[in-house]
Amino acid sequence: MLFNSVLQALYFCKPFREKVLEYKAKNKRSKETLLSCLADLFYSIVTQKRKVGTIAPKKFIARLRKEKVEFDNYMQQDAHEFLNFLINHINEIIIGEQGNKKDCPSSPTWINEIFQGILTSETRCLNCETVTSKDEDFFDLSIDVDQNTSITSCLRNFSSTETLCSDNKFKCDTCRSYQEAHKRMRVKRLPNILALHLKRFKFVEQYNRHIKVSHRVVFPLELRLFNTSDDAVNPDRLYDLVAVVIHCGSGPNRGHYISIVKSHGFWLIFDDDVVDKIDPATIEDFYGLTTDIQKSSETGYILFYQSRDAVS
Repeated sequence: MLFNSVLQALYFCKPFREKVLEYKAKNKRSKETLLSCLADLFYSIVTQKRKVGTIAPKKFIARLRKEKVEFDNYMQQDAHEFLNFLINHINEIIIGEQGNKKDCPSSPTWINEIFQGILTSETRCLNCETVTSKDEDFFDLSIDVDQNTSITSCLRNFSSTETLCSDNKFKCDTCRSYQEAHKRMRVKRLPNILALHLKRFKFVEQYNRHIKVSHRVVFPLELRLFNTSDDAVNPDRLYDLVAVVIHCGSGPNRGHYISIVKSHGFWLIFDDDVVDKIDPATIEDFYGLTTDIQKSSETGYILFYQSRDAVS
């Protein structure tokens, strides 16, 4: 189940887990929300981790289906859509609760502090050389994948320069007219937890349907970003891989999700209620295929990297 795989991955993102448990401790009598249900679930895992058996997230899923009608069915769901909804919805809950407190109506939430980074879009007019920058926040980065490449290469392509020309010219305020320009996206502020979504599902006109792109993409245990802006606050930040949500199957409308996580120096694989210890070298099995991209495969889909200097 995709809900299990994403929740298991998030649980092993230590800053997130600790904030959820802290919320549980501080809000014992709060009304039921998706966040309170998640806090109860995490608390149950922490307090019952030495006991035999598994904990089914029934209360959480029941609440989720009330909050988001798209998840209230038995159709194949997308793990990235679920993650995106969950993080944003939790953030909205926290903001709403902050709004009830007069002392901090607009302070950043702990979701912002953990997941939020800043992208800057830089557009250089090729006529006057003026650079126009525009910032935007993100909770995760969705990146295109190519065959036999790496996460670092995918991130470089994400920030590659695009030429705006012909019908797509840039309106330069300095020139006061439309001009050819170079545009690129770079990371201005790196988050504590970097969530990377590999765009493995795309529509192909040749087949007239969405297919799974099972290209081999290497994701290292350690990661440093090289697509940062010149004014980035922490450009040399080093990340460690802590969790991966994996899609198993041949297409977007069929398959299964599992997760691999790092806990106390060991790597574990979660397949719903089955948990096994794996060797770090086994992670290579989830890079993808070097052959036909439509074959059934087990491929990394969402990667969670935790900064070494993240406040726990």
